[in-house]
Amino acid sequence: MTKRGKSINLFLMDGTPNGRIKCTLANWTGIAYKIPRTELDKCKGRDDLSQSGVYFLFGTSDQTDENMVYIGQAGVRKNGEGILCRLTEHKRNPDKDYWTEAVVFTTSNNSFGPTEISYLENRFCGLAIEANRYMVKNGNDPTSGNITEEKESELEEFIDYAKIIMGTLGHKLFEPLTDKPKLATIVESSEEDLLLFMKRNSRKSGHLIEASCKQTNEGFVVLKGSRIETIDSDSIPPRIKERRQKAKIDTNGILQEDILFRSPSYAAAFVIGGHVNGLLEWKTQEGISLKEIENRGDN
Repeated sequence: MTKRGKSINLFLMDGTPNGRIKCTLANWTGIAYKIPRTELDKCKGRDDLSQSGVYFLFGTSDQTDENMVYIGQAGVRKNGEGILCRLTEHKRNPDKDYWTEAVVFTTSNNSFGPTEISYLENRFCGLAIEANRYMVKNGNDPTSGNITEEKESELEEFIDYAKIIMGTLGHKLFEPLTDKPKLATIVESSEEDLLLFMKRNSRKSGHLIEASCKQTNEGFVVLKGSRIETIDSDSIPPRIKERRQKAKIDTNGILQEDILFRSPSYAAAFVIGGHVNGLLEWKTQEGISLKEIENRGDN
């Protein structure tokens, strides 16, 4: 199916890109806000932030530098307070001191009730866990509630738009690192990621190193299931050594997760545990190196 362009309106509420942002999308009843933790007080008195909605608290772990998110819902209370009141409570909670900004989804017509926000919270949590980009801090699995098939269809359309907005606001929370792998050829369509391979016998461990990698528009993703070198060389870049130590790798050297790198050489260095030229090491199934493919593209 052909992907169509979208018209998105970003309003810089404080006149700066680092301040509060209100986001709307053509032909969508939803409204999104990106609010720095330090700017919550400026949002007092906004009617749409007194409504029901779903919110995301984004932060980074001090121990691992891993991106973290907490996903929650907020209903309208008897005193008329909704989302903003809930965010303020989280700001005062010492157990949630990691978050630095919130992203909020509500509607322009105040159409969310308890059933809708429960369903959305459940679906957003599931999508975030499946994408595996962020550590999801929710302690309990939210319930999806009981909704009709008509309402489910309506909310799934809302989710599709929310995913676009979330990426536009700088959080690729719902986007998996790669799509389902496809065999690569020299001529790649613009919608297909290039699948690359590396295979060599290790002199350090004596094992066969066999890895696969996808080139995406973000960089190079070493794929889950790759067999990597378990012993570091003296020449390994410090950052790559740290990534190898934190990665999920079993005792046989099998990678248990997809990992993104910005350059082919760093992706290759991660696999072999030492310095290497990724343009030469990564090759298609037909044995064509990444360097050859890029050179052909320049001609």
